[in-house]
Amino acid sequence: MFKDIPVDVGVIYEGERIRRNDMQVELGGPNIKEKFELAKVKSLDEIDDGKITIIGPDIKDMKEGEAYPVGILVETAGSTIDQQLEGVIERRIHGYMNYVEGLMHLNQRYDIWIRLSKKSFQKGLNSFEYIGKVLYKLFKSELPIIEKVQITFITDPAKVQELYPRALEDYEARDAKARGLKDEEVDKFYGCVLCQSFAPTHVCVITPQRYSNCGAISWFDGRASAQIDPKGPVFAIERGELINAEKGEYAGVNETVKKKTLGDVNKVWLYTAFDHPHTSCGCFEAVAFYIPEVDGFG
Repeated sequence: MFKDIPVDVGVIYEGERIRRNDMQVELGGPNIKEKFELAKVKSLDEIDDGKITIIGPDIKDMKEGEAYPVGILVETAGSTIDQQLEGVIERRIHGYMNYVEGLMHLNQRYDIWIRLSKKSFQKGLNSFEYIGKVLYKLFKSELPIIEKVQITFITDPAKVQELYPRALEDYEARDAKARGLKDEEVDKFYGCVLCQSFAPTHVCVITPQRYSNCGAISWFDGRASAQIDPKGPVFAIERGELINAEKGEYAGVNETVKKKTLGDVNKVWLYTAFDHPHTSCGCFEAVAFYIPEVDGFG
């Protein structure tokens, strides 16, 4: 499947960390203000299936050790998919890019941070064309409802700057749809273990009032993801008995978290930072922490 890719591709490389001294090039990250990844659902006649476009310098044209702005646009089409699945498709970029030997992808949306190792660059991974081929093949094989895919990598600073506000508008439009629904109004929550390759005992519990830690998956996104890929990293959680309304403890959540962490975590309180707080990994969009010396939160 990946014989035309100069490095290995597989789940074994999920969780691989690339330190600065081992880095050929960095895309996005904390030192770059404008970066994004975005999935868009289009009509079938708008997509040139398999097309990979590079706007700006390719990897081989970048200076070793430097950081660059980046935008990744994945446009998909299928007779049974609609715009409600954009967030689901978008979050798969993270997982699929981490399948590539020597390629580290962290975070999501407007916070992406990508590093390519010197070792993989020297093996021949010197073009976005290869990364695009991996994404294309994985999207088509892992999500059969996607019939066509075209992928664009943007590294031209002016173009990234132009498209960045539009990406933010798309994220906000998605988020607005998720506001208003309350936890008590549904009988199912959703869980995600996409980040267990980095944090083995972390499980996200996604509710109407609680996004995934990464900020990319709402309750609606979780529902859609579980429906289209029942064996994937996102799954339904039967809410079960409400044990404590104030702390946000549910029997179904406790049972699922215990199972998914192999017993390492046996209880989660969704509405408090004390005693049994929700788990996390390094891809969180925001985190609250208690400082006992001042009896306050940071």
